[in-house]
Amino acid sequence: MKSAVLIQRWYRRYMARLEMRRRYTWNIFQSIEYAGEQDQLQLSSFFSFMLDNFTHLSGNGPDLISHLLGSVVEPWTEEGRQAKYEQILVPDSYTGPRLSFPLSVADTNSLLSAFKEQQTLHGRYVLQLLHETKKFLKQMPNVIYLSTSYAKEITICGDLHGRLDDLLLIFYKNGLPSAENPYVFNGDFVDRGKKSMEILIILFAFVLLYPDHMHLNRGNHEDHIMNLRYGFTKEVMQKYKTHGRDILQLLQDVFSLLPIATVIDNKVLIVHGGISDKTDLDFLSSIERDKVKSALRLPKRSLEQVGLRGGGSRQGWAKQDSPCTQSRARKRKCHLTNQGSCASTSSSSSSSSLCSPRLSSRNSSRHHAPSPCLPSPSDVLQVPFLDSFVSITPPEPPREELEWRQIVDILWSDPKSQNGCSPNTFRGGGCYFGPDVTQNLLEKHGMILLIRSHECKQEGYELCHDGQVITIFSASNYYEEGSNRGAYVKLGPELVPRFFQYQVSRSTRKLTLQQRVSVAEGSALKALQEKLFAHRSELMAAFQQYDTNNTGCLSVSDWAQVVESVLRLDLPWRTLRPRLARLAPDGNVEYRSCFEDVSPGQPVPQVAPNLAETLYRYRTDLEIIFNIIDKDHSGLISIEEFQQTWKLFSSHLGVAVSDDAIEGLARSIDYNKDGSIDFNEFLEAFRVVHKLDVKEQPQG
Repeated sequence: MKSAVLIQRWYRRYMARLEMRRRYTWNIFQSIEYAGEQDQLQLSSFFSFMLDNFTHLSGNGPDLISHLLGSVVEPWTEEGRQAKYEQILVPDSYTGPRLSFPLSVADTNSLLSAFKEQQTLHGRYVLQLLHETKKFLKQMPNVIYLSTSYAKEITICGDLHGRLDDLLLIFYKNGLPSAENPYVFNGDFVDRGKKSMEILIILFAFVLLYPDHMHLNRGNHEDHIMNLRYGFTKEVMQKYKTHGRDILQLLQDVFSLLPIATVIDNKVLIVHGGISDKTDLDFLSSIERDKVKSALRLPKRSLEQVGLRGGGSRQGWAKQDSPCTQSRARKRKCHLTNQGSCASTSSSSSSSSLCSPRLSSRNSSRHHAPSPCLPSPSDVLQVPFLDSFVSITPPEPPREELEWRQIVDILWSDPKSQNGCSPNTFRGGGCYFGPDVTQNLLEKHGMILLIRSHECKQEGYELCHDGQVITIFSASNYYEEGSNRGAYVKLGPELVPRFFQYQVSRSTRKLTLQQRVSVAEGSALKALQEKLFAHRSELMAAFQQYDTNNTGCLSVSDWAQVVESVLRLDLPWRTLRPRLARLAPDGNVEYRSCFEDVSPGQPVPQVAPNLAETLYRYRTDLEIIFNIIDKDHSGLISIEEFQQTWKLFSSHLGVAVSDDAIEGLARSIDYNKDGSIDFNEFLEAFRVVHKLDVKEQPQG
C-alpha cells in the first residue's frame, strides 16, 4: 500500500512538472507571436503615415510604398480583366487541373487530387477563379444569415493559416461541402503556412460550386499588409512569378469583399476575432465593407476631418515643436497612456487605435534619434493610428472611420475574464471584451452564443464567458509539431455545439507525452533566446544599472525584473531562468550567460553603433520594406534602391545612419561589384545561430 502511495505521489509530481513545462512553452509561443503582431502594426502605422503625408520619399522618386499599401486602382473594367486572363495561354505541357466555369464536382475533385500530389494550378485558372469569386462576393451582404432547418448540422471551422493538411483532414473526417453538409470557415485562411494559395483555391471553388452551403468570413490575415510580413505575398510571388502581381491585386478586392459575420438561426453569431462595447450588428450590415482594403490603415479622410493634414504637403508636416514643447507633449502622452488604458466607455477604449499603450512603451527605444532625412512621425504630431490616445480633442468621427473601427474590433478582438472593454494591449489592435460585453450584445440581438477564432488553443477549442463564447481553431501543430490540436464544431437545430478534435501527425504519433513536450519546449526556448540576443545591448545596459559593483551577477528577482522590463513578454521569468541563464555559487544569476548559447551567423560591417543588433531585431521589418521595393521579386536591388530601403528603415526605427555610412555598407556587400545586391543573401547574415545546433551537426 505504501509503495502504491509513493508511486502515485511521484506520478502526480511528474505530471505537474510536465504540465508546468507545457504551459510556459505555450506562453512563450503566444507572447512572441503577439509581439510580432505589435511590430507589424507599428510598421503599418509608419507606412500609413508616410503614404498619407508625403508625396515622395526622396526628392526625385515616386512613393515607393503606395503601390502595395494604397488601394489598387486599375484601369481595367470587369470585361477588360476577363479579356486579360482569357488571353493567357495554357501550354500543352501543363499537367495540372484544367477548370471550366461554371465549376462542377469534377473540378473540385481534380483540385483536391492535384494539391495532394503537390501540383500547382495554372495562373490563368487562378485569375479566372478569383474573378468569378469577386463577382459572387459583390452580391453578398456583410452579415450572412443561415438556418439549420435546411441541413442536419452546420460545421464551423477556425483558422487554417496555410495548413492544407488540416483542411484535407477535416474534409476526410467530416465530408466535403455539399447541400447536405454546409460549412462556415471563420477567416485566417492564409499566412504562416506554406499552402495558403491552395487553401484559397479550394475554398473559393466550393463557394462557387455551393454558394448557399459554403460560407467564408473575413479574418485579420485576409489583409494585404499583413500578408507582407507573414508569408502569403512571398508564397504567391514564388508560385506565380509571371502572374503573381495580378493575383495579389485581385486578392485585395476579394479579401475586402468577404462577409464580416455569419448568423445561424438568428441565435448564434460567428465572427473572426470578437466584439467590443461599440459593436452594432445593424450598423455592420449597412457599411461598405469593400472600402476597407486593410484594417491596418485608418481611413485617410478621417485625418482630414480632424484637421491634422495641414494641406498634405511635406512642408506642412515638417514643422516640429521646440524641445520644450516636445518634452511636455511626451509627458502628457505618458500621462494619457497611464490614465486611459483601463477606460471602458470612451471610443478609444474599444477601437481607437491599432497600436496600444504597451506597444508604445515596448518600442519606445525605436524613436530615440530621428532620421535626418525624414521627420519621425512621433515628433511631428500624435496621430490616432500611431498612438492609442490623441493629444487633441477630436470631433465626432466621420462615418468612414466608424465603419473602420467596427471592422477592426470584429477582426482583432479577444475575450477576457474581467468585465468591461479595454484596448487589446497584447496584440496592439482591437479590444479585450469581458463577459458583460458579450451578455449585452447577445441580449440586445436575442442571441445565445458567440463563436470566434483568432486565438490558438491547445485543445483546438475553448469555452469562456459562462459558455457564451466559443473559440475554435483548426490549424493543428500551429507553433510546433505536437504543440496543439485542431478542432471544428457542429451545430444542429438544437444549437448544442459538438466538438471534433484532430491532429495532423507525421512524427509525433510515435512520441511519448514527455517527448512531445520536450520538442515544443526546445523550439520555444530557441525563439526566446533569439529575442534575448536581439535585445542584448538594452539588456546589458539595464543589467549593469542594477549591478553597481560590476560583479556580473544579479539576484534572480532583479534579473527577472530587467528581462521583463526590456522584452515586455509577460512571461514567468523565474520559472524559465534555469533554461536561460546559470547561477553563480552564491545563488545569483550570471546575466551574461543569457547570450552564450546563440551567436551571429556571420560578421556584419559596423557603420553605426549597435547596427548589427538592430538588424537582428528588426530583420523582418527590413525584409518587408525590401519586398515592397523589389517590385519584380528577383531578390536583387540596386545600390540606390538599397539606400532608399535604409532611409525608410532608419526613419521607422529612429536609427541615425548617415548617407555615407549607408553607401559604405551597400558597397561592402556588393560582393561581385556589379552594382546590385543580393538582398536575401544579405538578410541571411542576420539570422541567429544556436551553438548547440552547430555542435550537433554531423561532421563530414
